[in-house]
Amino acid sequence: MSDSTVRLRDGRQVGYAEYGDLNGKPVLFFQGTPSSRLLHPDEPITREMGVRLIVIDRPGFGLSDFKPNRTLLDWADDVSEVMDAFKINRFAIVGISGGGPYVAACALKIPQRLTEAMMVSSGGPADAPGALDGIARQRRLGYWAAVHAPWLLYAVLWLTKNPQRNPEKFFKSYTGISDASDQVVIQRPEMTAMLKRNYLEATRQGVRGFAHEVVIVGRPWGFRLQDITFPIRIWHGDCDTSTPIGMARYMAQTLPNSTVRYFPGEGHWLLFTHWREILAELTQDYASTH
Repeated sequence: MSDSTVRLRDGRQVGYAEYGDLNGKPVLFFQGTPSSRLLHPDEPITREMGVRLIVIDRPGFGLSDFKPNRTLLDWADDVSEVMDAFKINRFAIVGISGGGPYVAACALKIPQRLTEAMMVSSGGPADAPGALDGIARQRRLGYWAAVHAPWLLYAVLWLTKNPQRNPEKFFKSYTGISDASDQVVIQRPEMTAMLKRNYLEATRQGVRGFAHEVVIVGRPWGFRLQDITFPIRIWHGDCDTSTPIGMARYMAQTLPNSTVRYFPGEGHWLLFTHWREILAELTQDYASTH
């Protein structure tokens, strides 16, 4: 892993890490919420597949400066600047959970720079019909607060969902809602250790970035899925209690150029058990599109 920062034109610092083959095919991984550049799938597989995996801290997380009033679409500008710094013109993107909406934003705003786009266990518009059916209670409350009481969200997260205050309590609370298939993944010693490090790093600046992002993805996204013409692959488990399958169904029906694959009996963390397949999908046309 390499771990560094980039200075953007507006003066903000952005943190990032790279994994796998640093001379390989570029793939950007948009992690969930709250997360940092420390969260990544199996690196030996990434290297074996000839992929240069880049994970960027979003504003307010890890090493990236907070950006007040940012929107989902602003992320596409940050991504473009970082990739310009790397002198990478085109690249694939994949997002999990709270990182999924940022895939949609990039597919709308910078399609000319993308080779592939995939949303795995992705959050969808919370106001879509049936979007919150089957969601864990604490996640439902988070969406409610994002819409109706954003001023309360920071205080609630600081008191009850703050890795800096009690890392073990946060880890158990945040992952305990996951179904049995997810627990098999989460309880792997290396995964547990990485998640704990990741949550601490994500909130090293406090929970302001965490709270702001819940508001961003919980409220209307600021653009229409119907306007995204770039092809997006959607993968989702039907036992997902963090981002219910209703979100995936709505996006699959609404995005004009999507393909969807559902995974019976699997939950939220399927990206970590299907990483080789995902990279194969994301890089299969790399030679002809680079």
